[in-house]
Amino acid sequence: MWPFGKSTADRVKDALNEQPRLKDLGLQVTEQGGTVSITGMVPNDRYITLVKVVAEGINGVKSVDTSGVSVEQEAAAPAQAAPATPAPSVEAPATEIPPSMPGSVSTGNMNARPSAGQVGAAPARAQVSDAEIKEIEDSSAVAKAVLHAIRGNGELSDDPIDVLQSGKSIILRGVVDNDHELRLLEQTARGVSGVAAVDISGVKVAQGAKELVKEKDTSTGDTVYTVQPGDSLSAIAQKYYGDAMEYKKIAHYNNISNPDLIHPGDKLKIPG
Repeated sequence: MWPFGKSTADRVKDALNEQPRLKDLGLQVTEQGGTVSITGMVPNDRYITLVKVVAEGINGVKSVDTSGVSVEQEAAAPAQAAPATPAPSVEAPATEIPPSMPGSVSTGNMNARPSAGQVGAAPARAQVSDAEIKEIEDSSAVAKAVLHAIRGNGELSDDPIDVLQSGKSIILRGVVDNDHELRLLEQTARGVSGVAAVDISGVKVAQGAKELVKEKDTSTGDTVYTVQPGDSLSAIAQKYYGDAMEYKKIAHYNNISNPDLIHPGDKLKIPG
């Protein structure tokens, strides 16, 4: 569950997959020190803007590198065949193929590409329009303003909160320490100009949440827990997952063969 055991890269990937225009593109995400790198292929350069918009709303993302994202139409351009040289014309009676005949093909442009329904035509892919990108950018500005407002609030600044958007509606995910912070979080988001609605159903209340996610592995973005005196793997699993039996997941992820042998000061990565 987020934010416990979900790396920054995993949460960015989840957010991308929840965007209808991006979910089937198979984009890959890595993260290093707050810089998220995204690789893959998109139909056109408008999608790159959309990728950045989605990624920038995720908690822990400092910058987004899309240099590894290529555009399909650019990649395909060199492979396009040159226009064919017109073949010598052969005169035929004007009535040989009546224009009204069912199934007839117009000879007005011999080099025209086949239409979507013809043999050999490439399957059509839904494109992001300029108007849609503009709407997404406007929504992104609102989402960024909400994230800025949360980070600027003394009580909420260290809470692990992601800000996503659906049109002018804001979707918040993460964890706060208590019910007061939950109410404050919603109030802060609603107070941002342009916000039409706020969804906090994905925000959980867990005492000590700030401390539980305070330490991160700089290479992977994984949440890290430092073992304290008296800790056990089952007690740590209870803190992060609400289920002591999830200790097996932590042991496996950290290559611990004997779950009873952990020591104060050990650094444990918390898996998703």
